[in-house]
Amino acid sequence: MKQIAVLGAGTMGIGIVRLFAEHGYEVCLYEPHMARTVLDEKLRSFEDNRMNDSGRPDDSRFSVRIYEDISKAIANADLIVEAVPEQLEIKREVYRQLAQNIRDNAIVASNTSTFALETLAENQPFSDRMIIMHFFNPAHLIPLVEIVGLPDTPSAIIDETVNLMRSCGKTPVVLKRDIPGFIANRLQAALLREAFYLLENGIADAEQIDTVVKEALGLRYAFKGPFEIADLGGLDIWSKVTGHLFPELGVSRSAPESLLAKAAEGQLGAKSGAGFYRYDDADEVKDNFEQQLQDLVRLKRESSPL
Repeated sequence: MKQIAVLGAGTMGIGIVRLFAEHGYEVCLYEPHMARTVLDEKLRSFEDNRMNDSGRPDDSRFSVRIYEDISKAIANADLIVEAVPEQLEIKREVYRQLAQNIRDNAIVASNTSTFALETLAENQPFSDRMIIMHFFNPAHLIPLVEIVGLPDTPSAIIDETVNLMRSCGKTPVVLKRDIPGFIANRLQAALLREAFYLLENGIADAEQIDTVVKEALGLRYAFKGPFEIADLGGLDIWSKVTGHLFPELGVSRSAPESLLAKAAEGQLGAKSGAGFYRYDDADEVKDNFEQQLQDLVRLKRESSPL
C-alpha cells in the first residue's frame, strides 16, 4: 500500500492519520466540517512533538493532504479508513459516496467500536473488500488493532491488512468471528461493571478502586494476559477462585446508576472539568497520560524477549 485515505478528523481519525504519516505513508484526510486552520494546527502539533522509538525528537515531516471533497480524498487510495461518528446513518451516507468514487481494488476499513461488520457492509457494492480495523485511543501509541472480516472476506485482504499494521509497529489480532465490542472493549466493560458494583454497594470509593487496578492488576496485565496469569497461578487454584467468586460478582445488564447520574448532571469527566474527579487542566492530564503510555510501550518493547 502506498496511499491511505482517512475519513474523519475526530479523536480517532486524527490519531490514525498520525500513525500512518509517521510510518511514511501518503495520507489523504477527508474532513468537510472542521476548519482548515484547526486541522493544520493539529498536524503541526503532532510534528512538533514527535518522538522516535528511542524517545528522541523526530524532525521528519508528514505527508498529509487535507480534502473537503471525498472523491478527491479517495481517488488513489489503496486503503480507506472510515472514522466518522458512531451513527449508522452518517456512516451509510459516507459509504454511499464511497460507492460512487472508490477504486475497484481499494480496501474499506471501519474503525467502529459499536456496529457489526455485517450491518455496515449490508448492500454495499464493496462489501467483499470491507473489514473492521479497530484502533484504540491514542491510535498512534496503543499497539493493539482488532481486525474483523466477514466469513467470505478473502484471506488476502486480511493478510494485507495485518502486514500493514505490523509495518506500523502495531500488534494486530484477527477475530475468528464478529461480536459486539470485539475483545478488548468486552474485557474493559466487564472490569468496569464490577468496579461500579463495588462503588455503588459501598465497598470502596472510586479512588480506592482505581488504586487497586493501577497498583496490582494493571501492572500484571501490561505484561501477561488473563490466561497466562491463570497458568502461572495454577489452574487448580483458579478453578477454586472462579467457583467461589463468579456467583458473587455483579450481573447488571444496564448502565450503572452512578454513571447515568453524573452524565445527566453534565459531569462528563475530563472534557467538562469534572467526573469522578475534578480537572483544572484536562489537556495537561491527557498529555501526561499520553507520555506515560509512550514510556510504557517503550519499556515493553525493550523488555520483550527476542
